[in-house]
Amino acid sequence: MVMQKLELPLSQTQKVRFERAIERLQSLSSTANSDSSVIVTDSIPVNHDDAFLKGHGTSEVDGELLATVCGVVERVDKLVYVRTLRARYKPEVGDIVVGRVIEVSQNRWRVELNFTQDGVLMLSSMTNPDGGQRRRTSVDELNMRNIFVEHDVVCSEVRTIQHDGSLQLHARSEKYGKLEKGQLLKVDPYLIKRTKPHFHHIESLGIDLILGCNGFIWVGEHVEVRDPLIIADQKDDEMISSPTKNTVKDQTHIPLETRQTICRLGNAIRVLSNLGFTMTLEVIMETFNLSNSNNIDIYDMLGSEFHVVVTENEAERRRTKRKN
Repeated sequence: MVMQKLELPLSQTQKVRFERAIERLQSLSSTANSDSSVIVTDSIPVNHDDAFLKGHGTSEVDGELLATVCGVVERVDKLVYVRTLRARYKPEVGDIVVGRVIEVSQNRWRVELNFTQDGVLMLSSMTNPDGGQRRRTSVDELNMRNIFVEHDVVCSEVRTIQHDGSLQLHARSEKYGKLEKGQLLKVDPYLIKRTKPHFHHIESLGIDLILGCNGFIWVGEHVEVRDPLIIADQKDDEMISSPTKNTVKDQTHIPLETRQTICRLGNAIRVLSNLGFTMTLEVIMETFNLSNSNNIDIYDMLGSEFHVVVTENEAERRRTKRKN
């Protein structure tokens, strides 16, 4: 856990409550982890009688192991290193990422990924609209804007990392592709841990939640992933039965209740980001439900009081979890 400095105006009572909650969180964190947090030049306790390996973020000076970065001491067998907490996004092959298209080129899209370089999504790394696997032609290149255009939000996977540091993406699955009817949020990448599921369907709310490893989070209306051939057949049937039917409204309309849910989830993520809490489905839903149970308006969730309430609730949640 990395607490950030809360820049919201706090009353004296709120400040006392907030500081008490922070103290509880820090005490729980220190007792739950055998390894301690360190800052630059802090000494790292090691047994010099046993052989150990100096890892990232450490340096041996005058027989003493010192930290060269801020973070948490980690030990893997004989390796001792410091895991930096506030770091830029460090891509790995297989990462689920969310980004925004910033350029459409001859046979590729350039995607902003909250990284030092933009990602590249090749036309050949996309699933065909008809679901078939075939060689791409010049006609496909001319129709690229029918798939993605500038400012579209897309979900993809890191395919390879080139020698120059650029990322090659792919979207060869129906779960990847264009994201619509939702909200894109940006948090510090270190708040999102690599886990097995990054796609979450919240059935009770009818919402899709995608936690991108690069710090971009998508909250949107649930979209059923179906076979594209079946979808194409259904569209053909609709055109035959009602060739003059206007379906644009149905494609863009989002019910008011769904929009409110998306905004409430979005504000829950913003509050957790302000406080420096790790983003997990459990914590996000707990914050969402907390705002509902306390009858907090969506806009008021970004106020000082709710930040204090969330901090207190997180301290209690961790205490209960540890006791169990």
